[in-house]
Amino acid sequence: MVLTTGARWLVAVLAVLCLVLLGSGAPADSPAGRTPSAGPARDVVANRVMTWNICNPCDESNADRAAAIAAFAPQVIGLQEACVRDVDGIRDELESRYGLVYQVAYGMVLHSWSRCGGVPWNPGGYGEAILSAAPMTDRVHVEYPDGGSEDRGYMAVTTRVDGAAVRVFNTHLAERRQEAVRTEQTRVLAAKVAPYERAVVLGDFNAQPDAAELAPMWALAADADPRCLPSRASACEPTTDWSSRFDYVFLRNVAPLAHGVRPTPVSDHHLLHADLDLDHA
Repeated sequence: MVLTTGARWLVAVLAVLCLVLLGSGAPADSPAGRTPSAGPARDVVANRVMTWNICNPCDESNADRAAAIAAFAPQVIGLQEACVRDVDGIRDELESRYGLVYQVAYGMVLHSWSRCGGVPWNPGGYGEAILSAAPMTDRVHVEYPDGGSEDRGYMAVTTRVDGAAVRVFNTHLAERRQEAVRTEQTRVLAAKVAPYERAVVLGDFNAQPDAAELAPMWALAADADPRCLPSRASACEPTTDWSSRFDYVFLRNVAPLAHGVRPTPVSDHHLLHADLDLDHA
């Protein structure tokens, strides 16, 4: 069939339009429907762990929270005061913007519309979460018998840090001025940590290092900062905006290599991270 000049132009235009439409799909090296990373893919730091109370209710951007985490790219992250939808948003931001891929385990202790949104008959979950770059097994989620003024609990998973299997706990103890409640909570937690030869315990303990209620934890584990001891509480770097040391990376038969505390404008708690050596405990 012989095409006229006008018909040939029409065919050419249609061909270009087809190429444009095809080009708008997923790249050849990207799974269909998946948004490619906004930045170059990064590796996590395989021996780094982090704990962070992300502050709730606080009207903060999950993109900003993810940026704070991505600056350190830990292998394992323990979050407190976390809503499920916020954790999901943080995880998605870490993957899409920074190429950091995490699995998530949840330890929700209550459902709260005022804190976590949702609809009144199906409010969002609130509590703790663990993000890990490695698979997690043997997940446990327990509420303390007495949460104090608000439900509180701990969670635990087995995952890999520095290439070795380790039990990781994450907790948030009762609020300040509830020492008796925290004493019982710490007793419950320590009893669950004790059977493990090697463990990492992350969390917001709402207590200074020399507080009596933390004694069961100090009997089992050391802080990631070797200078931070109950007898030398003044040597422990503050982890809150009000200059208190409330957040800890407790290590049971795990050797610390380095640690750091990073204040952040998106929470009243600072980021606390630690690099570990699981070969030389």
